[in-house]
Amino acid sequence: MLELNKDNFKKEVLDFTATVLVDFFAPWCGPCKMMLPVVEEISKEIEGSAAMKIAKVNVDENSELAEEYGIMSIPCFVLFKGGKEVERVMGAQAKAALLELLKK
Repeated sequence: MLELNKDNFKKEVLDFTATVLVDFFAPWCGPCKMMLPVVEEISKEIEGSAAMKIAKVNVDENSELAEEYGIMSIPCFVLFKGGKEVERVMGAQAKAALLELLKK
């Protein structure tokens, strides 16, 4: 799964013409740890797709990105299409809910 930081966020998310689901997380966060296998599984399922990708941002290491996108609680999943935020959901989510989010 793609790891984002301030150096690659623009290229990988804002300049990407299709769908990107960004998982804002922290390594110490219990719900984030619970979500990691789910997010990794979805990432593997869509691997190689030109239409979508999944990436993650460690908010401890990238506080400026978390602040810029107004991340107040984690995990926070932010959906971008064509470089624009279109939706966000917070907290632990079922795999089906994340897959549904990707279809929007």
